[in-house]
Amino acid sequence: MANITAGMVKELRDKTGAGMMDCKGALNEVDGDIEAAIDWLRKKGLAKAAKKAGRVAAEGLIGVAVSGTKGVVVEVNSETDFVARNEQFQQLVSGIAKVALGAGADVEAIKASDFPTGGKVEEVISTTIATIGENMNLRRAAAVEVSSGVIGSYVHGSVGEGLGKIGVLVALESTGNQDELAALGRQIAMHVAAASPQALDAAGIDADVIAREKGVLAEKAKASGKPDNVVEKIVESGLKTFFKEVTLVEQAFIHDPSKTVAQAVKESEGKVGAPIKLVGFVRFGLGEGVEKQESDFAAEVAAAAGV
Repeated sequence: MANITAGMVKELRDKTGAGMMDCKGALNEVDGDIEAAIDWLRKKGLAKAAKKAGRVAAEGLIGVAVSGTKGVVVEVNSETDFVARNEQFQQLVSGIAKVALGAGADVEAIKASDFPTGGKVEEVISTTIATIGENMNLRRAAAVEVSSGVIGSYVHGSVGEGLGKIGVLVALESTGNQDELAALGRQIAMHVAAASPQALDAAGIDADVIAREKGVLAEKAKASGKPDNVVEKIVESGLKTFFKEVTLVEQAFIHDPSKTVAQAVKESEGKVGAPIKLVGFVRFGLGEGVEKQESDFAAEVAAAAGV
């Protein structure tokens, strides 16, 4: 049997909102597997859908740059939040984002490209590390582009132009009024930052994720004694609700919850004066998927002092 720690219980509780004893029991049932414990709690009706973000721990900045019909977003990590307020680090991230506009989203290609002020990006990162005295890393990059239209952007927790904790790009294809289109793009980008959709539409959701959701819905319905034909209908209805929660086009628009994002885009065609196609989006939240080991600061100080 796995050793169930308080940290594991806390993590599961943070992800599901279930009670502490329920979380501990779930972990014992599945031998300490967090993801399996989430499903176990959901099947028992004790938790909501798994929160995908998890614990965010990495520091640094998200950089966003847009030029014409192309936009890029990059994540540069550092060891502490203090570095994010350092002007030299901010210039580094901003410069890397500009480089990515030409180099594309491949991290290694970006590192091998020329930095705006001279030298290769990889060399400038090394120099900045030596100057600031803290490790940093270009972790990832993504790009979106349209043949005609705009790239809407939004940066949350901004510390400078195109720099912050969350960066979003939204690609809108249209030949209509560019100013109206840009305003819509920014609104949708703000929505993406707040609602954190998993995909543009149902077709973009991974098949394994859908299968897992079906399994949870089916087992929960069967546990309540529903016959197979009813279970099938419950699963179908549950999936529709799931897609409304996690796909951009079906989410309730944060600026007007009475309509979906898709409906808001359609209604905006009158102002824009042409059809609008929501092509795609990118959302980078600082430190997504990176977990930092928690430590007892007082214990560290005591250890350093030889206490």
